Amino acid sequence: MSLAFAHTAAQALSILFALLAAAHLLAVRPLADLYRRWQYARGFHYVAGALQALTALFLWVEQTRIWGGILAGMLLFFTVVALLNRRHYLYAVPAMLAMVALAPAMMGTL
Repeated sequence: MSLAFAHTAAQALSILFALLAAAHLLAVRPLADLYRRWQYARGFHYVAGALQALTALFLWVEQTRIWGGILAGMLLFFTVVALLNRRHYLYAVPAMLAMVALAPAMMGTL
């Protein structure tokens, strides 16, 4: 696998996490309602948004990409577990695919 492909995959994931961070930090109504319905603490979406923004930044910068990969893996794992626990199997598929895409993105850091 070429380093150019790994770099492109990492940047694509970084953009994805940046968009997710924006949705969480701007408190998009359906997302905030979902967190409330699932009985997460009020303001939890801000914590999730901050972690996603940090992940996007770490994945974008080549020197910190390994830390971005570790943080992205943890966030995606807990997202998949939360969705599967609530029987939202179809919603868990994109997060699982992002976890699969994380592997080639991290190949450039090794």
